[in-house]
Amino acid sequence: MILKMNNTALLDCTLRDGGYVNHFHFGRQTITKIIDKLTEAKIDIIECGFLISGKKDPDASLFGSVEDIGRHLNRKDSAIMYVAMIAYGDISNDEISVYDGSSIDGIRITFHEHEIEPAFLLGEQLKNKGYQVFMQPVGTMSYSDLQLIHLIEKINQLKPFAFYLVDTLGTMYKNDLLRMFYLVDHNLDGGIAVGFHSHNNLQLSFSNAQELLEIQTSRKIIIDSSVFGMGRGAGNLCTELITRFINDNLTKRYQITPLLEIVDEHLNKIFSVTPWGYSVPYYLAAANGCHPNYSSYLLNKQTLTVTSINAILKKLSPDQRHLFDRELIQSLYQEFQEYDIDDSKVLENLTNRFSGHSILVLAPGKTLLSHQKEIQQVISSQAPIVVSINFFPQYFPVNVLFVSNSKRFQQLEHINIPKELTVIATSNLKSSIGEVVNYSGLVDEAYEESDNSGIMCLKLLKKCGVNEAYLAGFDGFTIHNQANYTEDSLINRVEREALIKKNAAVTEQIRNLQKKMKLHFVTPSLYQKEDDNEAL
Repeated sequence: MILKMNNTALLDCTLRDGGYVNHFHFGRQTITKIIDKLTEAKIDIIECGFLISGKKDPDASLFGSVEDIGRHLNRKDSAIMYVAMIAYGDISNDEISVYDGSSIDGIRITFHEHEIEPAFLLGEQLKNKGYQVFMQPVGTMSYSDLQLIHLIEKINQLKPFAFYLVDTLGTMYKNDLLRMFYLVDHNLDGGIAVGFHSHNNLQLSFSNAQELLEIQTSRKIIIDSSVFGMGRGAGNLCTELITRFINDNLTKRYQITPLLEIVDEHLNKIFSVTPWGYSVPYYLAAANGCHPNYSSYLLNKQTLTVTSINAILKKLSPDQRHLFDRELIQSLYQEFQEYDIDDSKVLENLTNRFSGHSILVLAPGKTLLSHQKEIQQVISSQAPIVVSINFFPQYFPVNVLFVSNSKRFQQLEHINIPKELTVIATSNLKSSIGEVVNYSGLVDEAYEESDNSGIMCLKLLKKCGVNEAYLAGFDGFTIHNQANYTEDSLINRVEREALIKKNAAVTEQIRNLQKKMKLHFVTPSLYQKEDDNEAL
């Protein structure tokens, strides 16, 4: 392989693109330290975060002004360009000071196809203020060749510092990259750099970066990366990998150790809470040409198998796939789950079954292990019907198994469940096993998280005339997934924001249920008020 390096630059976007992982909340000292370490590593272009109107949080890489960014640039290196990104519409030209060298040197403008005209006007205004301007369209793979050429014509008029190819969906193979690069290279003014920003849904970021390094051209090329590949979903090209590749195969120009120190001192703790990287759901997003947030949404539901996720993504029409629409994916999810049946006879039978009995409901929280004594006390004193949710515990006698989660149901199919156990399945599982009740009758569209299995089980009990129940293992979700379940096989990969929303939604729904039935928390719960539990 013949490689050239004198016209290639690396842009690190850890504090910007990586910020989607932790809501950009790195902490003010960490932001400064990461910029300092990237400077020490001799990264060519360092992206410090987003510029957004009105942002005042000093601990976030979201800045309301270039002056706010400047406070982190105490060790600014004149050989390095420092930049920030504007998502068109987030901040106006009037809110950005004229360039004076004390803060960032360049501004990246990202925009959708319908925002081209005003985005270019902003680009011209910022260029006139002295900034190096990068024009970065969202999802260039969705542009036809003709549309791309028309866009390049406008770029040639503006003459920004750089124009970007962006693999928003992480679906760009080598042939796609080379076709688009040569189309751009042939039509773009020679003094304008071409940038490449990739996502790693199909694990192609590193190989595509190497392809760009192999191209023989006099044009300046910019390759985006982030330390440890930090980025939403499948993440990005790893800065420490591409710098090592360049050092080993071209010229030794980067310091790797400062990058590893960023991982060790700052990013590992974030990764332990909210991991990123390749996963099957993000593969499915790329395979279906969908925005990765569609996959994130379905993954965070914690209710679907990968087969089900794939089936829902396929329901998106081609024109719906590139831009994330939360209401759309929510409606498709509900549509997929709903399968109405006549369950009146089943409800009658269950009402008779539960009548006159105390009820103990076991959710799969880890407190089932730490508070076995308290649970056994309830079993001894109340002689309840024991209902387990989505799992079959080996350490407590269970009479009824309630299942509404297709992912859990698939796991249970491989377990030898006692014949005397009553199985209650919701209709979305399309199961012929046990007593089947309507899924739609146990969810409330007013709550996005109303299909939480614990809530659905309690709603079913109320429907069947149960006015009082003991709850164990209703722990609530912590950001440490390993601590959320009594069995390792139940651990899911869920984003931090989704867990926070789940806790809030489940808590509110439990409060509503407590207006209709008595609920006694046998084990500690994040859903529990201090006065929720009475003496047992």
